Amino acid sequence: MTATRIMGGFPPPPEHQVTIENWRSAPFSSWAFRNIRQLLPTAPIYRGDSSTAVLDRNPRALGELRFEDTQGQETSIGDFLLDTHTDGFIVLHRGTVVFEHYENGLLPHTPHILFSVSKSLTAILAGILADKGLLDPGSTIAHYIPEVTDSAYSGATVRHLLDMTVGVLFDEDYENETGDFARYRMATGWLPRTDENAPTGLRAFLPTLRPDGAHGTAFHYVSPNTDLLGWVLERAGGLPFAELFSKEIWQPLGAEFDAYVNVDPLGAPRAAGGICITLRDFARFGQMCLDSGLSSGRRVAPAWWIRDLQENGDQAAWDAGNFAEFMPGWRYRSQWYVSEAGAFGGLGVFGQFLYLDPATNVVIARFSSRPRALDPADKDSSYRAFESICRSLGN
Repeated sequence: MTATRIMGGFPPPPEHQVTIENWRSAPFSSWAFRNIRQLLPTAPIYRGDSSTAVLDRNPRALGELRFEDTQGQETSIGDFLLDTHTDGFIVLHRGTVVFEHYENGLLPHTPHILFSVSKSLTAILAGILADKGLLDPGSTIAHYIPEVTDSAYSGATVRHLLDMTVGVLFDEDYENETGDFARYRMATGWLPRTDENAPTGLRAFLPTLRPDGAHGTAFHYVSPNTDLLGWVLERAGGLPFAELFSKEIWQPLGAEFDAYVNVDPLGAPRAAGGICITLRDFARFGQMCLDSGLSSGRRVAPAWWIRDLQENGDQAAWDAGNFAEFMPGWRYRSQWYVSEAGAFGGLGVFGQFLYLDPATNVVIARFSSRPRALDPADKDSSYRAFESICRSLGN
């Protein structure tokens, strides 16, 4: 079955229909990832009526740029984009668009799901509230959300959430259809409810998580942590997540299009993986972070928060965690990954990327619909591709 036939026809035949059961599986995913609001409940993130942050253009033939992949084979950026099932790819150099590519039905005005790059956007909102004095990262989570007092989050701080160092018993296995991760997806509405004992909604699910080890000792990647962070931000900011994100980020950013965020069946935001935005607005957000929180001269995020995420992060906690094997030498701070060389960014399953390189003033944003959420056997050449682009533009 080809992706072009998915959802074709009025109505589509059953074998071409995208459903809750198949939307994260290829070839259905290439349609689903750019049509989330037709599959799941969402809340709008309004762009407001402020002027759009201008993106000048100076096209470069980056598709022809050649580099060596992780297998030692020479390839091109153009072939890399095809091989990695890329739906959209944009490169900014000094705030100017030098390359932009769309595939698989994605268009410049089409929002695409970020999956876990949503975590990085959510954490910038946390920094804004901290700067306003509405959020204290050193306070306990229970200070804001007493509902989790008797759960794994007892004694944990907001900083532990931000840095993924909560001692919680949870296995983020994307292919497990029976464990805690499956129950989590049922609570969010991402899987059909097949377990009658599964909690309904995130706010019922989060207090059920049990402790495992001490807080603050090891990096442990747990998506529910960021969904809980979204709940904390709502309590601290006094508004629903989508309205808060619109007011504090999307409007001052000068976004070109409205965005939206997936919510669970009871309206709780999927802060961990449900934000959907357009490719150019993805790049605008990245440039704002690279410019220390400024967008077209407007202050969006506090410079000190972005500087903190670039310069800090517990290396020992990272090295003791479950990602160090795949990303040696990196560290994690406020839901952002930071490299030894100073590049920083966000990652999402199925190939979503935001990569910022301060040394060359390059922003790279990618949407993808790769067949598997994560594939340990896959020797991903993304970082090599990104580094080759930065070297080319930095010369």
